[in-house]
Amino acid sequence: MGLKDSSGHGTAGTHAATHAASDRTSVQGLRQRPHAKVLIIGGGINGVGTFRDLALQGVDVALVERGDYCQGASGASSHMIHGGIRYLENGEFRLVRESVVERNRLLRIAPHYVKPLQTTIPIFSTFSGLMSAPLRFLTHKQQGKPKERGAFLIKLGLTMYDSFSRDGGSVPRHRFVGRKRALAELPLLHPGIKYAATYFDASVHNPERLTLDVLQDGERAGTVNGTAPGSATARASNYLSADSGAGVSNTGTGSIVRLRDELTGEVFDFTADVIVNATGAWVDLTNQALGASSTFMGGTKGSHIVLDHPGLLDACKGREIFFEHTDGRIVLIYPMGDRVLVGTTDVDADMSGDAVCTDEEIDYFLDLIGHVFPTLSVQREQIVYTFSGVRPLPRHEATQPGFVSRDYRIERHTGARTPGEGAAVVLSLVGGKWTTFRALAEHMTDDVLAELGMDRKISTAKLAIGGGAGFPADEAGVQKWIKANMSAGRDADRTAALLTRYGTRAEAVISYLDAGQDRLLRSTRELSVRELEFMAGHEQVGHLVDVLIRRTSLAFKGLVTGELLNEIADVLAGPLGWDTAAKAAEIHRAQEVLERYHRVQIHSLVA
Repeated sequence: MGLKDSSGHGTAGTHAATHAASDRTSVQGLRQRPHAKVLIIGGGINGVGTFRDLALQGVDVALVERGDYCQGASGASSHMIHGGIRYLENGEFRLVRESVVERNRLLRIAPHYVKPLQTTIPIFSTFSGLMSAPLRFLTHKQQGKPKERGAFLIKLGLTMYDSFSRDGGSVPRHRFVGRKRALAELPLLHPGIKYAATYFDASVHNPERLTLDVLQDGERAGTVNGTAPGSATARASNYLSADSGAGVSNTGTGSIVRLRDELTGEVFDFTADVIVNATGAWVDLTNQALGASSTFMGGTKGSHIVLDHPGLLDACKGREIFFEHTDGRIVLIYPMGDRVLVGTTDVDADMSGDAVCTDEEIDYFLDLIGHVFPTLSVQREQIVYTFSGVRPLPRHEATQPGFVSRDYRIERHTGARTPGEGAAVVLSLVGGKWTTFRALAEHMTDDVLAELGMDRKISTAKLAIGGGAGFPADEAGVQKWIKANMSAGRDADRTAALLTRYGTRAEAVISYLDAGQDRLLRSTRELSVRELEFMAGHEQVGHLVDVLIRRTSLAFKGLVTGELLNEIADVLAGPLGWDTAAKAAEIHRAQEVLERYHRVQIHSLVA
C-alpha cells in the first residue's frame, strides 16, 4: 500500500481495483471536457477558496487534489481562526489587521463552524522580556535563552490587538486580572501566576467540513445546463494528481497537464490557460513536475495531541489556554467538545519523511500541560488521537521557525516551453493560513482575472458559506430549528448532531434520510446508514478513512473500533462498488493510516 505523506495520501497500487474507471462523476466531468480556463492543483482550504471565488466570477475552473480535500496542512491545523497576536512581535501588522478582519467576517458568514473562543493567557512576571522583545522584533531571532514575556509586554500587545480587532465594537476588549481573581476563575492554574489576560479569538471545530462547504459552493456556482458530467464550469475531483512524469507543454488550446486518477491508475491529459499551484508545502515539488522549477518553500512541522481527560477539560472552563512555554514557543490547550486539543510544535520539516507526532513531541506536550496545570496528572494512555502537518511557509534559510512570516505571496512564473509556443503561466501560492483563506482567495482570483482579461463580478466578503446561510443566530433559534426538524425516528440529539455537522445544509440531508428506510449504526450513534450513503453520493468519498477523519470527527474523538470499520465498510461497499477484496483492502488501509499517522490502535478487526 503506497501511503505517501503525513495525511495518508495513497497511490493507485493495491487500490486500483477499488473503483471502476467510470465510477466517479467528478472524474467523468473532467475527462469528458478536458479543458478549463484555469486549473487549480491542490484541494486545501486556499485552493478550494480560490475555486469558489473563480466559479462565482463565471470563470471556467477545474480543481484537482491528489488525496482528499483538506487532507494536508489544512486538516492538521490548530483549529483556530485567529488574528495572530504573536505576529505583532514580528512586525506583521498588515497580516494581523487582515486576520482579525477575516476572523470577524468568518464568524458572520460561517457561523455553523466558526465560533467565538474565549482565550486566557496565564502570566508569571511583570516586566520580563522588555529588553529581549525589541531584539526579537528587529532580528526575528531568539537572542540567547528565551525570556518569558511579562504582563507589560502582553498588555501592550493586547492593546494593539484590540485596536485592530474592534470591528465596530462587536469583539469584546481584553481584560487583565490579578492572581486572586485568576485562580478564582481557573482554580487549577499554576499558583505561581501573577496575572491572567483574557481576550476573544475564534475556533473552527470542523475545518474539513468547512472546506467541503466552500468547495460545494463553488460547484453550485458553476453548474450550468443541468447536472450532466462535463457541463459545469466549475469542476473538482479529489484523488486526482498532476502526474510527475508529464510536465507541462503548450498547444493552441492551452497548457497540457497529465492527470492521474489515484483510485484507478488511469491517466489522461487536461488543458488550461492558467495554472494555480496551491499545493502548500509541496509547491516546489509540484512546480518541478510541471517543468517550472522553483525554490519558494521552507515548511515547518506542527504536531498536536487530542486527550480524553475530563479533569483537564474541566480545568479549562471552556476557554483556550494560550501561553508561552519555557522554550519561548507559543502553545495552546483548549477544549473541543468533550476532548482537549494540545499543541503545537514548530520545527523544520523533513519533506522526504512522514510528518508524524513523535515521542519527543508528546513529552513536550505533557510537560507544557504541567507548566500551567501542575496538579493534573496526564498519561499517554489518555491520548486518543495525534496529528501533524507541514506549514506552507516560505523558504527561511537561517531564520528560526517561530519567526518565519505567516503572511502569503503569489509568485508568477512560467512552465516548460514548447518550440514555437509561449510559456504556460503558473501562479504559485507561497504561505497562507486558515484564517485568511477568503482574503487570500480573493487576491489570487484577482490575479487570475487579470491574466484572463476579466473583471470581478461579485465579492465574497459578505456571502454566507454553505450551511452558514440562515444558521440560527442564538441558542433559542437552534432549539427551534431542532424541534422543527425532528421526526418519529430522529430524536433531538440526533437532529442537533446533524445541524452541527452540516449547518443548515442538514435540511437537504434530512430530506434524503427521510426518503427511505434509515437506522443508526450499531457501532455508533453518530452515523446512520442513509447518512453514509448520502456522503458517498454527494461528498466524493474515495476511501473508508475519509469518513472517519474528514466527513466526521470519529477518529478525532477516539471513537474508531474494529466493529465500526467493518460496519461502515459494509454500508459504503454498495454505493462505492467495493467487492469483498476491495472492502477488506479499505479496512486494512484505514487501520494503517490511523496507526501510522495518528497513533490510533484498532483492535477486533474481522479477518
